[in-house]
Amino acid sequence: MTRLGSPIRDVRAAALVVVAVAALVHTNTLWNQFAYDDVHQIVENEAIQSLETLPGALVRPYWPDDYGRELGLWRPATTATLGLLHAAGDGGPVLFHLANVLAHAAVSVLVLLLSATLMPLTPSLVGSLVFAVHPLHVEAVANAIGIAEILSALAILAACLVHIRAPERTGWPRALAMGALYAVAFGAKESGVTLPGLIFLVDAARKRIAFGDLASYMRDRWRPYLVMAVVAVALLVGRYAVLGSIANPFAPLGADILAEIPRIWTLGEVWTHYVRLWVFPLDLASDYSPNVIPISFSWHATNVVGVVVVIGILLMTLVAWRSPVASPGGDSAKSAAFGIVWFVVAVSPIANVVFLSGVLLAERTLYLPSVGLAVATGWLAGRVARERPRLAWAALALALAAGSYRTWIRNPEWRDNQAVFNTMLRDIPHSGRSQWILGDEFLKAGSVQQGLLAYRAAIDMLGGHYTVVTDISQRLMGIGNYRAAESLLRFSWRERPELPLAPSLIAWIRAQHGDASGTEHWSRLSLERYEPDPSRWYLLAWALAAQGEWDEALEARRRGEELGRALFWHQWMYRAYVRRHEGDEVGALEAVDSAWATVTNEVGRIAIDSVRVTVFGLAPLLTADSVSRETAFPGGRAPAGLNR
Repeated sequence: MTRLGSPIRDVRAAALVVVAVAALVHTNTLWNQFAYDDVHQIVENEAIQSLETLPGALVRPYWPDDYGRELGLWRPATTATLGLLHAAGDGGPVLFHLANVLAHAAVSVLVLLLSATLMPLTPSLVGSLVFAVHPLHVEAVANAIGIAEILSALAILAACLVHIRAPERTGWPRALAMGALYAVAFGAKESGVTLPGLIFLVDAARKRIAFGDLASYMRDRWRPYLVMAVVAVALLVGRYAVLGSIANPFAPLGADILAEIPRIWTLGEVWTHYVRLWVFPLDLASDYSPNVIPISFSWHATNVVGVVVVIGILLMTLVAWRSPVASPGGDSAKSAAFGIVWFVVAVSPIANVVFLSGVLLAERTLYLPSVGLAVATGWLAGRVARERPRLAWAALALALAAGSYRTWIRNPEWRDNQAVFNTMLRDIPHSGRSQWILGDEFLKAGSVQQGLLAYRAAIDMLGGHYTVVTDISQRLMGIGNYRAAESLLRFSWRERPELPLAPSLIAWIRAQHGDASGTEHWSRLSLERYEPDPSRWYLLAWALAAQGEWDEALEARRRGEELGRALFWHQWMYRAYVRRHEGDEVGALEAVDSAWATVTNEVGRIAIDSVRVTVFGLAPLLTADSVSRETAFPGGRAPAGLNR
């Protein structure tokens, strides 16, 4: 019987080939800067930029701003990795990208080693090379924060190999090692929770486990499962403590309606993209939200095809699973079945089948699931070579060359924000996220009207999603359009009154306008929903002091200082009120001057200048007309507490 021959007969030689190919194809990512979510997670995330503040970042949401809890993300292993890379590389992007390339090469080698426990070396090498160069992985490797996907996959594959190399009865040292790797995998990315299922799958693929065998199986393997259960419980408790919940409260961006209609209509179409992205990854995108993958409200040709294809694949997998047990020297179809089941298990946390996950489809989330597809692809190449070895080699060479070329030319599309945005606007201008980004770009260029039109299109496409509306509101606040921003935020608050971001931003707007009563009201609403927020405590302290509520103001200030320091002019105004209340006019004036030096927007300057005039009788620093003062202080007066 003819097989897919290869001059490489040694696992170590094969591993060196995989490392070299994986690294070479992604070498041009080393010239990338920080792009897209890198900016939020690394550049603007001060908590990871110092070894002193890094421990505190580990017990905060992964997303470093007010969206953190709403997005339901807590990834302490990834946060720690980003912080250490920042410290080691002095904040530059090169070390982040080098770490991604090396880690991806390591994952590719582990794919080889895992495959080699199921089938011969040559098809294992083929599968791992396909994994190493596949364009589907560009987003994970070329974007710095893709380390979350790679680190989780690295830990999961390492745990599987530790388990495979254990004796029949697993001892405590290996069980504890697997538990540590599980903590890294789950702590790096939520999909890491699937490791126990993948471990069982590995055992089931290497030896047939019937229902009656489960008792004896668990007698031998109970230690690693117990350790992983303890780790899972600990991390889930940690998630609840940090996020206030275990699951993500948000539906996929622009797809809230999936909570109310049969999801199968839309998922059937998503499943066709799973197949397309692996088999023919020509059209790739950084966004698959509506309208890229539209929400379906009935059966139609595309989702019917998707469901039929998936059912067909699962039926073939069932047949293949009944083949003789796979072995390193054999060629069992069970290896292919293993790959498909691996994909199903690994993709389950983000598949939106049992619960809504937060993304409809994202290429980076397919990094771990595609390990199974790589194994199945390697097996298929070996199968084709039985009858047509020359065809198999030609097809393999063509696939690897095409995949390498597509990966190489796509890596620079993640070079920086502008490259990512230009690619999105070129390839998927009909995406709601593209219109959202276009609005940002128009605002940066000073084209406010065009920006507002793009924002309106984004909101129409994405259905007024909480993250979209609150982010656009903050952009509008940045250009001083507080009226429109507050209107959008009030809409978000009515839609999701249990979330703290909208009321906290409204509190900030009210404070900018010198509205102490409004600031107090909205700050309290925000703090009722998320109490450990130092900035809202500071705002509340300012609002209470401005109204003469000194005892409550002092307590709010103390609580804010316990949680951390925030830098904005209201802190200095709070100090001015306290100093004047204590009779220290000089100290009060110094605090007002410090507030003036800190303020960064026109509305804040008007508010502070009004305090100087109405409280201290000083000449105004601004030539503000009566309309401006009405904007800063409704009614034309400073808060009553200033005169007490």
